[in-house]
Amino acid sequence: METTSLRLKGLKLIRPSVFRDERGFFKESFNSVYTGLGVTFVQDNHSFSKPGVVRGMHFQVAPGQGKLVWASLGKIFDVAVDLRKDSPTFGEWEGVYLDDEAQEQLFIPAGFAHGFCVVSLDGAHVHYKVTTPYCAETEKTFRYDDPTVHIQWPVASPVLSQRDLCAPSFQEVVG
Repeated sequence: METTSLRLKGLKLIRPSVFRDERGFFKESFNSVYTGLGVTFVQDNHSFSKPGVVRGMHFQVAPGQGKLVWASLGKIFDVAVDLRKDSPTFGEWEGVYLDDEAQEQLFIPAGFAHGFCVVSLDGAHVHYKVTTPYCAETEKTFRYDDPTVHIQWPVASPVLSQRDLCAPSFQEVVG
């Protein structure tokens, strides 16, 4: 297992050990002993999305929510946006491709918005562990295509939920 810190402080790309042979593969998708993340996960989520779907940009406030994200089937472009107002990278984004071949995971600490885009032709199964339970009252979202943040999504005509399509701007939500 290898953990690499990314450009935005707190984001980590995790490359678990994957043991492959003619039968397939085995990996530990999570082990609190070797990750060194210093967080406790309390809920597991699993979504399936069709090709071209963009989900985001979502986050929770008070107390926030950290996530460990991976694609168990298919490929996604996963994005985190720094929402920590005291951070030198406030409002900046970082994206990584996660897929079922490399089996990499992205750790996103509390204080970031999260979203992803499905780039595989058969859709993608996305799993994520979270550090606090989902709470509708503290959930927020801003537009996936907000010009202030300017995320470079790898899809020309994204498929969006009504909520994401009508989301407010980054400035309206975060300030």
